[in-house]
Amino acid sequence: MTRFTVADFDFDLPPELIAQHPAAERSASRLLDASGDQPVDRVFRELPDLLAPGDLLVFNNTRVIKARLYGVKATGGSVEALVERVLPGTREVWMHLRASKSPKPGSRVRFAEAFDAEVLGRCGPDDGLFHLRFAGDPFALLEAHGHVPLPPYIAHADSAEDERRYQTVFAREPGAVAAPTAALHFDEALLARLAERGVSTAHVTLHVGAGTFQPVRVETLAEHKMHSEWFDVPESTVDAIAACRARGGKVVAVGTTTLRALESAARGGELQAGARETDIFITPGFPFRVVDRLVTNFHLPKSTLMMLVSALAGHERVMALYRHAIGERYRFFSYGDAMLLTRTSAG
Repeated sequence: MTRFTVADFDFDLPPELIAQHPAAERSASRLLDASGDQPVDRVFRELPDLLAPGDLLVFNNTRVIKARLYGVKATGGSVEALVERVLPGTREVWMHLRASKSPKPGSRVRFAEAFDAEVLGRCGPDDGLFHLRFAGDPFALLEAHGHVPLPPYIAHADSAEDERRYQTVFAREPGAVAAPTAALHFDEALLARLAERGVSTAHVTLHVGAGTFQPVRVETLAEHKMHSEWFDVPESTVDAIAACRARGGKVVAVGTTTLRALESAARGGELQAGARETDIFITPGFPFRVVDRLVTNFHLPKSTLMMLVSALAGHERVMALYRHAIGERYRFFSYGDAMLLTRTSAG
């Protein structure tokens, strides 16, 4: 097997191709169809024509929370914060904090001139996260006073458009600090057409963390420490996948987060329902057990997601598709266009 380094997943992207706003309509984004030998440029609303009756689309139904906060320390210094995770059943959160000096355990931060949070300490020596306790329910306080956690490559402040469009139409379970972006292209009309086509749907939940944007800082892939995310695969989805297999359909993951959840749940060999943590790192040579096809946006150079899609569809193939997309002026990253990939026989 080829020994890959981070440099193998690099490419030059003209900055103007980084989408700063979504397409006028969700399903009006472009879709790079990589089903055949040659890529075909399509519109996303054509997706039903590329799937067969009996196929199963699996979505991530996580809901993006308003995870970005601005505040001040008791000393008067300003703080920019990004909630990474709300700890279930508590008023406690893990968050990234940016300040001139890190706040000390026992100190307080006043957020949005509205509520206080107590700094309990760091979550660990290496992850850079802080552990805080909010004055009330974190989800309610974030909804009232937080900002949409737009990715670092989107230059504008969050707006009403972002509140609506940086969220899927079927978002249900709050907890993500980044959107499952491949699913942003689906609207109600497209979902209805898929149902008419005989394509079934199912859901998983994976709360996307800010680590999804972190670069790989080591040259050898085996040395990279993957961030951990919480996910849940319901029994109904396990049953839906079994039924899809029985009728000869294909399992189509919508987004890399869905793929990571499904393949994490099958790491023991068989797909298992339930909720747990995953730090799965999918690189070329990975033995896929569940996913046959993937709907995905275009990813950051040298990112773990570039490695994931290369594992599914082949490194040379993916790099050629990216060159095509750049040449045809596709829009990249969270608000950008999408592609449809099929697992290679070697996957």
